Amino acid sequence: MSDKEIETVTAEVAKWFFDDYLPTWVGVGNRAIDKGPEFILNYWGVPLYKYHPDGGQWALDADSVTGLLNTTHTRLRANGYAHTDVVDRAVRAYHRNGAAIEVIWSRRRVDNTEIERLAVHFEVIRTESGWRVAGIQHRPTRADLLSRAWAGTDNGGGR
Repeated sequence: MSDKEIETVTAEVAKWFFDDYLPTWVGVGNRAIDKGPEFILNYWGVPLYKYHPDGGQWALDADSVTGLLNTTHTRLRANGYAHTDVVDRAVRAYHRNGAAIEVIWSRRRVDNTEIERLAVHFEVIRTESGWRVAGIQHRPTRADLLSRAWAGTDNGGGR
């Protein structure tokens, strides 16, 4: 692929993720958007892997994928979830059908106190239905920069 094609795919993935997926995820999570967890199937693929420092799992069908989202939204709502700040981000296109997105999420309450901060790596693929997340890796962090979060120099927040 040419540099121009890489730039085009990178911009397309970033727009899809940050202008469509993230606001929808947040809006459903804080109940500003009235949709059930099945909305996530417009963004997450089936199957989907989700792993963290203590283990993880494969979600092999639509019910398992929506269950992963429902578990996260339920936990966050119980802690007063209102919005997510993007502390740092990076998008890398591998080719026209695949990319990676890395972010540091700061999930926050209405009073802007932090519920949790995660460094997250998303593998995304182009499908006949559009872009979908195929896998998610995450870890807790205190870092403000992805380079520190992944290097383990995040002052003890990561495991």
